[in-house]
Amino acid sequence: MMAMRLLALLFILQFATVNGLAGPLAPPKGIRHYEIGAAPEFSVTDMDGQPFEFAATRGQWVFLHFWASWCGPCREEMPSIQKLVEAFNDHGLRVVLINTAEDEDTIFSFLGEIGMKLNSLMDRDGLVTEKFKPRGLPTTILIDREGKVQYQAIGGREWHKPLYTDFLRQLITDY
Repeated sequence: MMAMRLLALLFILQFATVNGLAGPLAPPKGIRHYEIGAAPEFSVTDMDGQPFEFAATRGQWVFLHFWASWCGPCREEMPSIQKLVEAFNDHGLRVVLINTAEDEDTIFSFLGEIGMKLNSLMDRDGLVTEKFKPRGLPTTILIDREGKVQYQAIGGREWHKPLYTDFLRQLITDY
């Protein structure tokens, strides 16, 4: 009787895994599963005036990061994001930084001051930020290959540490 129950349980677990019902990858502390459906589409320009279409990120995981230069945790976190980008080198993870409603001079000065080599998108009027409704800055949203929001992290963290890089590698490799 016990063997039959075990066999039935294994069948159910196999069925759930094959059909995507096993649930998301368990996130590390500070990141929560945040499945709210499709990420809103948006178009903005980067600091150099080049256009960016969110739709162009389909097929890869997106690390969508909202920040501002006046935000203390954002300032502390940026070097860690630079290291994260260098570690992943665009291998399946697209890091997209969105500055919230600041002008070019402020952004250039801030990034130059901390020695960042990353480009940032400019949400000049704050409308993109409103679409995603972060509850504070910095906020990072992880979006899957199909364009669906899967995870959210509010507040700064050391993204280059193994706790987070291992999680991100597993996401882009297995999901």
